[in-house]
Amino acid sequence: MAEVATFAMSDQLLVVIDPVARMMDGESVRIAKDVLSAGAATKVCLPDDPDEFARALARRGSRRPVVVGDDHALTRAVTLLHRQRELAECVLSVVPVGGALSLAKSLGVPTGAVAAARAVLEGAERRLDLLVDDSDGVVLGTLRIPPVREPVAPDGPEGEGPASGPGAGSGAGRPWLRTCQSLVRTLVPTRPASGTGSGPGSGPSRLRIEVDGTTLVDLDQPVEAVSVTPGIAGVAKVEVRPLSVGAETSPLRAEGRTVTVSGAHFRYGADTAVSGPVRRRTWTVGEGGLRLVLPGR
Repeated sequence: MAEVATFAMSDQLLVVIDPVARMMDGESVRIAKDVLSAGAATKVCLPDDPDEFARALARRGSRRPVVVGDDHALTRAVTLLHRQRELAECVLSVVPVGGALSLAKSLGVPTGAVAAARAVLEGAERRLDLLVDDSDGVVLGTLRIPPVREPVAPDGPEGEGPASGPGAGSGAGRPWLRTCQSLVRTLVPTRPASGTGSGPGSGPSRLRIEVDGTTLVDLDQPVEAVSVTPGIAGVAKVEVRPLSVGAETSPLRAEGRTVTVSGAHFRYGADTAVSGPVRRRTWTVGEGGLRLVLPGR
């Protein structure tokens, strides 16, 4: 993680305020807007649904985007920029507002509205590693198998985001309803995942886990949990917990640039989404792939 540049107060900002943040904590949104507007030329966008959110980012021009919202808004912005092949050219800022803020905090973003807004104005660009999978998904934090939590009502196929297109979802054409549905997904408790298999009550998984082409665990050794985390200098940290029978079994650890998991159908949790079931998936480290503004040192 390297400091690249600080920003001038004269920078022009595109402030995209997620609708869930506006509903959950309007006061923090107002404070963030006031601090940003006092320190830079700002254009504020108030999208009512994911499609408007995407259009606002796509039309940012030379303005530096600032996402005001929770972890879901952050991952939505990163995924959109990645799939448009614009993530590497975009310096992104975040003001965390809402219920789920643990991802933003783990990346080093202050979770207070004033501190986060000041970091947008006075902070420095840092390049953070991320994971990119072979279905064009992006992981900023820790990938987990089985997922720690599984959303009750995923946004779209394989939990990879909101559906799009005509008639997609029960809120299509009704922005207020889609906003309320997003808020409900944030507030409703989630249920623990029952395992990595395709049905309830699934037991330990039999998976082959390869790191840079070398097998760390094969199908003959059941595993209880797998985690993959972007590290530094272009490598991911992999930890596998084999099924413990009798005495405690030590976790297996490795580092590498690519991680492939295959075997029985499995689900995986990545940041704010649960995806799968799939039989095989490969994640590759994108070194310095996220350009995020963080407090200066």
